[in-house]
Amino acid sequence: MCGILGYTGDRQASEILLAGLARLEYRGYDSAGIAVLKDGTVQVAKNKGRLKVLEEKTHGGRDIQGTCGIGHTRWATHGEPSDINAHPLWSDDMSVVAVHNGIVENYREIKNMLANHGYAFYSQTDTEAAVKLIDYFYKQSHNPLKAITEAIKVIEGSYCFVMLFKDFPGEVWGARKDLPLIAGQGKSESFLASDVSAILQDTRSVYYLDNMDIVQLKKGVVRFFDTEGYAKHKELSEVTWDAQAAEKGGFEHFMMKEIHEQARAVRDTFGSVFHSGKVDLSDSGLTDEVMKSVSQVYIVACGSAYHVGAAAQYIIEDLAKIPVRIEMASEFRYRNLPLDKNALAIIISQSGETADTLAAMRLARESGIKTLAIVNVVGSTIAREADNVFYTMAGPEIAVATTKAYSAQLIACYVIAMEFARVRRTITPTYYESLIGEIQALPEKIDEILDEKEKLEELAGRFVNARNAFYLGRNIDYAVAMEGSLKMKEISYLHSEAIAAGEMKHGPISLIERGMLVAGIMTQKNLALKIASNMLEAKSRGGFILMVAMRGCEALQEEADMVFTVPETDPHFAASLAVIPLQLLGYYVAVARKLDVDKPRNLAKSVTVE
Repeated sequence: MCGILGYTGDRQASEILLAGLARLEYRGYDSAGIAVLKDGTVQVAKNKGRLKVLEEKTHGGRDIQGTCGIGHTRWATHGEPSDINAHPLWSDDMSVVAVHNGIVENYREIKNMLANHGYAFYSQTDTEAAVKLIDYFYKQSHNPLKAITEAIKVIEGSYCFVMLFKDFPGEVWGARKDLPLIAGQGKSESFLASDVSAILQDTRSVYYLDNMDIVQLKKGVVRFFDTEGYAKHKELSEVTWDAQAAEKGGFEHFMMKEIHEQARAVRDTFGSVFHSGKVDLSDSGLTDEVMKSVSQVYIVACGSAYHVGAAAQYIIEDLAKIPVRIEMASEFRYRNLPLDKNALAIIISQSGETADTLAAMRLARESGIKTLAIVNVVGSTIAREADNVFYTMAGPEIAVATTKAYSAQLIACYVIAMEFARVRRTITPTYYESLIGEIQALPEKIDEILDEKEKLEELAGRFVNARNAFYLGRNIDYAVAMEGSLKMKEISYLHSEAIAAGEMKHGPISLIERGMLVAGIMTQKNLALKIASNMLEAKSRGGFILMVAMRGCEALQEEADMVFTVPETDPHFAASLAVIPLQLLGYYVAVARKLDVDKPRNLAKSVTVE
């Protein structure tokens, strides 16, 4: 969610911190700050608002000299976005300075305890309580490792801390529970970051911290400890993906670049499991024996990943005849759901760090359920803790609103559904081969849709001042409607709702106003007349009817105000095509409203708090 960076070496820390934090801006934030340690003095600069304000304030970091420092971009949880609540935060005498991702759940109890020992508090944050708790133990031992190990025995919640201790020049300390932290190593410098993309310009040699690890950085040295203070050995990894993938490549926004990268993401994700004319999921743990033994599937996810799961539910049930439950991770983890021991839990997360999804996966594992993670980030917490992993090949996704990661997740789910159906013999070999051909044809069809994007740009101008919109669909089309609606509200701030089309007449139709956008998705031929009827109900009440229809499925060709057709494909895979025009529509409305498309307000790329 927030961005964290730590550096120690021979170069000026402030410039490295600002540059690295800039590469983490896509994660979403509302304030930024850095702290640099030099000659026993900690210098802090921080402010509410964008990183460019901090850069201007410090003249690109030149005003803050020193070769050891930490930086942060904050997404507010406790305390409003403000200069004082921005990170870093410090102890009263600046002995301990820290930045923090996550939530300290028992911060009130910690504050009350510390107040009895003479500590005062200047911010509204939970982080300040944790920093001063570390300081409390540090004053007793004058040992950073001892202070951290004692503090994390008290702190409850999920966290990632990166710290400076004034009396230990040239050292940066870190600790993690549930939230990501990566250490990077160079020749005479070392790094800590919440996301590897922040340090790829400087090093590709990284360590992935495990849960409850503590880390110490010195120049070119990285050491690890457990919660008892004992040294740990970790293997160094080499990052192989291309940092240049994060560049805009001539597009105005990352989101539009990533919309255009969907064909490649689809092709690469399928190609990663399709070899010598056959699908091979053995690396994902889905052997024929496992697929035969599964009695039920639970799909657990949040946000857009949940919408992928909603489509997958229909597809797996229809192709493989296995009962599927789609669960919001934030609800699944707090339900007393009787779990089938022979079930498979499919955990979907782009970042592999989503807090609710991670907690839900741990619950499934504790209950004895086999877990399969569909993630995009190698080395992420969910990827490392799941029983098995299906890596999508979307590549780095910078825009907060997901597009290509969503499309890659769909492909993973298609392949899983097909393989279950093949093994369980619920489809014929001929039909199975035709499905492979349909997936292979999707990239070209996605590009064909993008060739028509100007139609949606023209339409978007009509809704610059709109207040509300409805997205309607049935079956897989309802799952697509949910994602289309989310894209519109995420980046354009236009209130929109996705409605299962048959439910319109049970209340939502009362909200239809003249000129209101009502987008209907029509890709399932057996349901075309049903959705057409629901759309006509909206039209008769003044709605502006946009139909996103598969060719041969345009039941409202004459009645709709606009029909955008997508190429024909097997109806099980229709979501991959129908979502593209809805992504474009949301994008163009946001652009017309002159909004920050890549970094919408109040949102974060990786949601690492509940």
